[in-house]
Amino acid sequence: METTTQNHALSNNQKWTIASTSAGFALENMDVMFLSFALSSIIADLHISGAQAGLISSITNLGMLAGGILFGILADRFGRVRVFSHTIFIFAFATAAMGFASNIYWIYFFRFLAGIGAGGEYGVGITLIAESFNRNKIGKMTSIAAIGGQMGAILAAVAAAFIIPTLGWKALFVLGLVPVALTYFIRRHLRESDEFLAAKQEPKDQQNPVQIRALFKTPRLAYQTVALMVMVIVQIAGYFGLMNWLPAIMQQKLGLTVSGSSVWMIATIVGMSVGMMTFGSILDYFGPRRAFGIFLLASALAVFSITLAFNQVTLILAGAIIGFFSNGMFGGYGAVISRLYPTEIRSTANNVIVNVGRAVGGFSSVVIGFLMDHYTLTVVMGFLSVLYIISFTVMLTIPSLRKMGQVNEN
Repeated sequence: METTTQNHALSNNQKWTIASTSAGFALENMDVMFLSFALSSIIADLHISGAQAGLISSITNLGMLAGGILFGILADRFGRVRVFSHTIFIFAFATAAMGFASNIYWIYFFRFLAGIGAGGEYGVGITLIAESFNRNKIGKMTSIAAIGGQMGAILAAVAAAFIIPTLGWKALFVLGLVPVALTYFIRRHLRESDEFLAAKQEPKDQQNPVQIRALFKTPRLAYQTVALMVMVIVQIAGYFGLMNWLPAIMQQKLGLTVSGSSVWMIATIVGMSVGMMTFGSILDYFGPRRAFGIFLLASALAVFSITLAFNQVTLILAGAIIGFFSNGMFGGYGAVISRLYPTEIRSTANNVIVNVGRAVGGFSSVVIGFLMDHYTLTVVMGFLSVLYIISFTVMLTIPSLRKMGQVNEN
């Protein structure tokens, strides 16, 4: 059952839903990028090793997995809006607490807490969107929310450029308190979807407790859940692998300087954002199999464009092309998961599937680092290309996607 407005104009609750989720994702991604920009300063200030520094992001991803499971279950049981605001509150204060960390162990602790909040936020926010819009708009709306995350990366870059040189890395993380204000507006303006409220009005003896094993209830459902996890693992592996290593690849392997790294980053993010909107529109009109099929195969080819870059202009162009295809799909996973799983486990499904992908896919940076040390750039890109082919093959084997057809079907 889809409970949404039939009018072209958005209702107030729909406007607040897309605004709050986009802002939440932007602030979450800003928090993640704060760590990227501050990492070298943290290493120098706390005198930690590269291995200790590398563990920070891994611990954050583990926190996301824990938070995704916990808050997904809570959102399905007690409501999306209340839990969504709590997740933002947690990662906001945990981020700000980084400004008071005196050693690496406090950083591990605060990053794990921030991960718990951020991991819970994703699935709950996506579920809010899925239950607030017609099915022929879910792909586009989840893509808009995902674009919000990319805007957070730009804000983080600007903030880091001004704050770290003058006030230091700790002052940068104190900005993490900004999202606290968002929780006030969420509580004041958002309401639970009619679909969720209707599900909760069923007699208590007919309501099953929310459990992770519900995602694996039958062999068919278990395969669907695992297959989607594999696809998200590839999505995350491609994103983190490329974003973490592209500048280094250009400098070390192709002998190019990236003096305009901020221009490169913005061009890549613009490519990602345009790709997200394009993917969302294709998904809404032609269904997930065509949308994922086009973008996964194109990603498998696009990664090799980086091997053809020979100056800064071609580097920026290659970054935009790779960003368009490789990360354009991100918003689509939440849209598809939200349609494949029923209301009572929708948040749990989104959070568990995506955060397993984050926890596993995040290690791609380590694999790519190893490949860079021992093989050529073509081999590195070939590894990523094979991952996208694997995801494409797995996608074709999910029976439910075949049955979905066009998302805007009547």
